[in-house]
Order: sequence, then C-alpha cells, then structure tokens
Amino acid sequence: MSEAFINSIFLALSGGFQDAYTYNCRNGVFANAQTGNIVLMSQYFMRGNWQKGISYLLPVLSFAVGVFIAENVQNRFRNAKRLHWRQGILGVEILILALVGLIPSAYNMIAAMLVSFACAMQVQTFRKVEGYSYASTMCIGNLRSGTAALSRYVREHNAEQLKQVIYYFGVIAAFAIGAGIGGIFSATYGIHVIWGSCILLCISFLLMHLEKLK
Repeated sequence: MSEAFINSIFLALSGGFQDAYTYNCRNGVFANAQTGNIVLMSQYFMRGNWQKGISYLLPVLSFAVGVFIAENVQNRFRNAKRLHWRQGILGVEILILALVGLIPSAYNMIAAMLVSFACAMQVQTFRKVEGYSYASTMCIGNLRSGTAALSRYVREHNAEQLKQVIYYFGVIAAFAIGAGIGGIFSATYGIHVIWGSCILLCISFLLMHLEKLK
C-alpha cells in the first residue's frame, strides 16, 4: 500500500497543500520546493540582506536533516513487525504538522522549518508509486519522468509506458489540486489550515493500516 497509486494521491495532495500553506501563511517560504528557497536565499545574501537570506536557508537545512533522520529510521527499523517504519514516520509527520497549526505567526520561521522537516521525511520515505520512482512533495522529477514515458509511448505504443504516464501525471495533478486548495484555505482560515494536511496524511496512514490488518 505504501507504493499504491491511491496512497500516492493522498500524499501528493498533502504535499501540495503544505507548500501552499508555508508560502501563504509562513512568510513566503516553500516547504518542499527547496530549489525556490535556494534561489531566493542566494538573491538576498548577494544583496546583503542576511536576515532574509537566513529565513530561506533554515528550511533548506531542516529539509536535509529530515532526509537524514528518515534514512536512519529506515535502516534501524526496516524489520519492525508491530508498526511498519513508514507508518511510524507518517505518524511523526502528522504530529509535527498538528503542532505547526498551533504556532503563532510571530514564530513563522520555526513553523516553516518544521514543515520542511516533515516534508523531507515524507519524500524520503515514500519514493515509489506502483514500482516507479517518484516524489510525493514536488513535481520536477515527476514531470520529467512522465514526459519521458509519454515520449516512449508515442514512439513504441507500450501499455506499460502508458501506465507510467497516468501515474506520474496523476500525482502531479493531485499535487496541484492540493496546492490550490491549500492556497485558498490559507487565505481564508490562516495558520490553523495545516490541519487539513494532517487529515490527508491520516487517510494514508489508515490505508496502510487496513492493508496490514488484511
């Protein structure tokens, strides 16, 4: 179930939601699109605006720490029986995002760092959809892979390649929908709207749990 297309849809919805949330509610910082953060960070540093540059650097570092920790959790608990290590990380991500919804706007930098940390754990943990490598919290790699699969399908008419096209562009569409909903809700309801992302991740957690019971 961790690689199932339906599970990937909920993860991507949440990923887009989180990016829109931090951008709209947490001082224009991206939760997932670290390339954008690095571009803005570099611009501010070269202009001599060190405080603003650091506000983009810290989420990038938090993302790196999240990947590091998730990789070590996988290495240590990959054979756990009671709770799958992916479910454990997903549970931690849900708790972190729930906490972020309680952090006031005066501490936007801390909130953005926590969301970036949680996103990194997710993208490191869920790396395949139906056996194909993908990212649940960003689009550039999925767009490249989906377009390459489309090119091969047009040339070779292989049904397996068409499946890849559907999976990759389906995930991109889910991310875009999540970002759109997150952006609208953020403007309307403010910092607490991140709990909507928690609901999406809870559905993913439940899907994995039901599979284990089955």
